[in-house]
Amino acid sequence: MRIVVLTGAGISEESGVATFRGAGGLWEGHRVEDVATPEAFDLDPETVQRFYDTRRRAVATVSPNAAHHALARLERAPGIDLLVVTQNIDDLHERAGTRQLVHMHGELRRARCLACGGQPEWTGDLVDRPPCPVCGQRMLRPDVVWFGEMPYELDRIEEAVEACDMFASVGTSGVVYPAAGYAAMAKAFGARTMELNLVPTDAPLPFDEVREGPATVVVPSWVDEITGSSH
Repeated sequence: MRIVVLTGAGISEESGVATFRGAGGLWEGHRVEDVATPEAFDLDPETVQRFYDTRRRAVATVSPNAAHHALARLERAPGIDLLVVTQNIDDLHERAGTRQLVHMHGELRRARCLACGGQPEWTGDLVDRPPCPVCGQRMLRPDVVWFGEMPYELDRIEEAVEACDMFASVGTSGVVYPAAGYAAMAKAFGARTMELNLVPTDAPLPFDEVREGPATVVVPSWVDEITGSSH
């Protein structure tokens, strides 16, 4: 069975990772346009770097939860061809053991060099303009897809969505495109679609099945059903 799982902020929130959109439309106290656009970086790179440096340190203090581990278990199950597409920039899926993974919005633990295009792994801060380990230039930025930039690996994602037998959306608001269109795309190509979320979203096309509840509860239960196991 070919399965594509799209994950959003809701799966990591239960690990203690702050969600992108908090109260009042702010992102951890910042307006999105002040920290998550190329224009913001051009205007005030230090503020943007400090914002992501803080997030990088925060993510290092949390751990994958039962939902992350369940998806890693699903990937290892016989007869399952799984691709996890995440909108999250944390590394909790990797730490749980998922290997077939696309970070469509980039990764906190990776930098991108504006001089040479290198994308080195990065765990420290960027605010002090450290040299790129590839070319030596001091032109590193977070390897995060900001608003107005193109998400990563769209061709790979669309091919997987078109070919899958089941599409599941986990912990995502479903309002940001292109991710918001994947369930409809999967359905158009004959896949069964389902949503696992704390609160059902107002999807453009209704999902075939919706399961409400915390990701740490509904995802392991769903994976147990598919794999025929119990944990």
